[in-house]
Amino acid sequence: MTFRSLCNLLQESVTPFVVSLHAKECPAVKFLIQRVLEQLMGRGMALDKEQEDDTALHLNTQCSISDLCQWYNSVKKPDLKNNGLYWSLPIVVIFKDFEAFNLEALQDFILICSQYAQELPLIFIFGIATSPITIQHRLPHSVSSLLCIEVFHSLSCTRHLACVFDKLILTSQFPFKLSSRVIQVLIGIFLYHDFSVQSFVKGLQLSMLEHFNSQPLSVLCCKKQEALLRAKTLSQKNVERIRHLPSFMRYVETQEPQDQVLLLTSDEHVKEVCQKLLKNLHKYHKNYYPILQCLYSLTSLLPKCPLGKHIRELHVTCNEKNVWEMEEYHSAMQLLRILAKDELVAALRECAEILKSADTKKMQNVLKQVDEFVVRLEELENLPTEDLPGDDVITFSGKDIQRRTDLHYLQKALLEKESRKTRKMSPFEILRNQVLQYIDELVREFLTPAELQPLSEVCYYSSSGVLRQRLNAAPRTSIQAALSHPFHYLQNEALKTNAGMVSSAAPDLCIIYKLHLECGRLINLYDWLEAFVTVSSAAEDKEANSDEYDKLENLKNACFIQAVSEMEFLGFVKSTKQKTDHVARLTWGGC
Repeated sequence: MTFRSLCNLLQESVTPFVVSLHAKECPAVKFLIQRVLEQLMGRGMALDKEQEDDTALHLNTQCSISDLCQWYNSVKKPDLKNNGLYWSLPIVVIFKDFEAFNLEALQDFILICSQYAQELPLIFIFGIATSPITIQHRLPHSVSSLLCIEVFHSLSCTRHLACVFDKLILTSQFPFKLSSRVIQVLIGIFLYHDFSVQSFVKGLQLSMLEHFNSQPLSVLCCKKQEALLRAKTLSQKNVERIRHLPSFMRYVETQEPQDQVLLLTSDEHVKEVCQKLLKNLHKYHKNYYPILQCLYSLTSLLPKCPLGKHIRELHVTCNEKNVWEMEEYHSAMQLLRILAKDELVAALRECAEILKSADTKKMQNVLKQVDEFVVRLEELENLPTEDLPGDDVITFSGKDIQRRTDLHYLQKALLEKESRKTRKMSPFEILRNQVLQYIDELVREFLTPAELQPLSEVCYYSSSGVLRQRLNAAPRTSIQAALSHPFHYLQNEALKTNAGMVSSAAPDLCIIYKLHLECGRLINLYDWLEAFVTVSSAAEDKEANSDEYDKLENLKNACFIQAVSEMEFLGFVKSTKQKTDHVARLTWGGC
């Protein structure tokens, strides 16, 4: 995806001649040059019929860089703005996986292209997964000296994740939301499994599908006006579902007794209240995210502050509990009380920029207050220096010292003087405390956990266990479950058995698997076969000496051999040299 975006950007703003190469497509320099010509001649300037025929002929015969020069000269056009001189757009060749390219083919290609440097303006882009010094390690000095090397870095996957998180989750634009536990599951899979932003987005899509499929009230998870219209026409069944929501039940408990009776008996009253609560939920989201970003802009200034590492972690924390009750929050506020004026002004200006995008009345009032704080802080630069407080001095009277001169009394007197000491605060310190007190009030008002909001279940997907089960693939567990309980997948009533029982109607592989669970480290193939034939033939009534039974026995032997081969393919058993008529068991423990 990164290289695709790079190609599109280059073609739109730099040159239409962009070639993208994979190492597996270019095992030799001949194929490398052929791939370059194929992509360029196929996507270059418009060709007439004769040129198309010539192009096809070139591609079917041996290609060379001289052919590329002829084609490039044929597509150049004069630039009328520069006195008719020909403009020369560069040819960009992107080697996506530089480390995987054949070394000799790459060296020969660079050496050949260097001979046409005056005719072809070539630019190579090497996609390096390790370190830029790899170029010096893979290419000899005689080849690398022909290149004018400049290094640039693509965005890391964590930066991409932060961008996706900001645009899809930390916004009130989309009504669908994720609970803190679901976010932790998705981030955990990203950080500890694959570092794939694409998988993270797929996790978001799966969460949305699960939410709208499992939550009947998700019909109200839409834009504000549409949600209000749908709330007016709720069915009686959905009204009952609303009454059973935990958040709505908590809301009912906070109402007056007469209102509680109406909420529990009148469907129309519930619909009216539901519209009001949906409005409040949308307002909550519009006020929550700007204040969250403002708090993060302040805490990110503090060194080693847990609340200032990543905004996604701060968002998860605010969704889980009251953040103002945490020890980390109190520590952050104490550190903010020693911020210098320039840092505080810069942080408040950043908050003002964040608040400008909010369209609620409350956020506009907050913006006015923040701008007022910035103005007042800037006016403090003109205060005279005598307004600043001096150092306070604590002294002891001679009478006290003469009365008691022991160390204990002196320490006690010092503590009493310290407790009575009142230090005069500077105007900046007074204003800084006012700013932080105002920030604290905003946090307590707008950063309440989402679970406490009535009807939060309508918009928030919280089934983290289901999502973890969907995303964290466990193939061994799935295989063992299928072999131990085939009814779970096949839904055949004949396959229902009690725990520990083996059904003769089960597939051969399931019978073989359950029998092997009863064996030790080494399994005797003959005993295994006898047990398989006994179980699979339990429901059949045949005479021992009949021809049909002999044919059936041969069929059972073939089925046994095939099932054992499948067990070996799945990794449950393997052949062993200890005993030729035995196989070794490889797995232990059930699903």
